[in-house]
Amino acid sequence: MAVANTHGTDNSGPGLHLAVALDGAGWHPAAWREPGARPGELFTARYWTDLVQEAEAGQLDFVTIEDSLGLQAPADRTDQVRGRLDAVLIASRVAPLTSKIGIVPTAVVTHTEPFHVSKAIATLDYVSNGRAGVRVQVSAWQSDAAHFGRREFPELKREDLRGPEAATLIEDLFGEAADYVEVLRRLWDSWEDDAEIRDIATGRFVDREKLHYIDFEGKWFKVKGPSITPRPPQGQPLVAALAHSTVPYRFGARAADLVFVTPHDRDEVPKIVGEVRAEQEVSAPHVFGELVVFLDETASAAADRKARLDELDGAEYTSDAAIFTGTPAELADQLVSWREAGLSGFRLRPGALPHDLTAITQGLVPELRARDAFRREYEASTLRGLLGLDRPANRYAA
Repeated sequence: MAVANTHGTDNSGPGLHLAVALDGAGWHPAAWREPGARPGELFTARYWTDLVQEAEAGQLDFVTIEDSLGLQAPADRTDQVRGRLDAVLIASRVAPLTSKIGIVPTAVVTHTEPFHVSKAIATLDYVSNGRAGVRVQVSAWQSDAAHFGRREFPELKREDLRGPEAATLIEDLFGEAADYVEVLRRLWDSWEDDAEIRDIATGRFVDREKLHYIDFEGKWFKVKGPSITPRPPQGQPLVAALAHSTVPYRFGARAADLVFVTPHDRDEVPKIVGEVRAEQEVSAPHVFGELVVFLDETASAAADRKARLDELDGAEYTSDAAIFTGTPAELADQLVSWREAGLSGFRLRPGALPHDLTAITQGLVPELRARDAFRREYEASTLRGLLGLDRPANRYAA
C-alpha cells in the first residue's frame, strides 16, 4: 500500500487540494432546466470534454465522473435526467484532450469483475500519461442486482439502511470491495516495470520472468493473473472512495489513497477525520470533504437560484453532503477554515452545470489564490504527483 509523503497530507502548508464531481447536468435534479444548461448534449463527447477542460483551466487536481448500475430518477419521475454514459469510457475519450488534470471515473465494484476494471483503469492511465484513478462504489440495491441475475439482495428502502439486515449487507459489500481493490492492486503490479524488452535482435518482446501470477483467493474472488496490460505509468492509479460511517471509513482508510467524507459543519471535521485515521493500518490517504455548491455574485442570488430549482423540481433539494449557497469568497472562507480543522482537500459537487463549475474555476480559484491557499500552476504531471503521493514499488519485483 502506498504511503503519502508530507506534501500530500500535511495541513500546515498553504495549499489545499480541489476536485469537482461531474454528474449529468449537475447535482440538482432540475439543473437540466437552467438557462445555460446543455441537456441535448449530455450524451456527447464534446459536453464532457468542455467540462473537464474548464476544470483543467482552473488547475483543479482532478475530476470525478459519476456512474451507477441503475437509472438516476425514481420510475415515476419523467421530469429528471435519466440515463448516463459509462464513466470509464467518458474518461478515456476526454483524457487525450487534456494534459494535466487527473481523471477519476466511478466504477461500481458490486456485480462487476476486478480483472475487467483493472485493465480499463490501467489503459486509462496510459491514455492520460499517468493521470488516472478510480472511485470504487458499492451497490446495495436489488434493482441493480437484477440486471446481472447472479445474486439476490433484500428489497431495502433508504429508511431500512440503519437496520440489522442492512448492517450485515453493508459489512459484506465493503468486505467484497476491499478484496476487489486488493485484486486491482495486485493485477497492476503483476507486470514489473521493465517486463517489456522489445528486443528485435533477439526476438524477445517480454521477459516472462517479470510477469507474475497474483494467485488471489478470497471469499469473493479467485483470480490467477497476470494482467494482460503492462504496469500503469503511475504504478498504482489512484483509488478513491466515498464514506459516511464506520464500515466505509475502515474500507477507505485501509484500501484507498483518498477518502471523501461528508461533514455538515466545521465541528464535525475533526471527529470524522479522526475516525478515518483511527482505521488506518499502513496507508495514509488524503481525506477530502464534500460539498454541493450553488455559487453566485451575491449570497441571496445563490439562494434564490437554488430555491427556483427546488420549485421546478417540486421538492427541496437535500443531499448526503452539506449544501453551500453563497459567493465564491464565502466558500473560500469555509474551505480554508475546514482545511484547518483537518481536511486536506475538497470534492465540490456543482449544483448546476456549467454555471457552478465556472463559478469554481473563475471565482473560487482566484479567491483561494488571493489567500495563498491554491496552486498557480500544475506542479506535477501525474495525479499521484499532484496529490503528493509517491510512485509505489512493485510488490513482486525481486
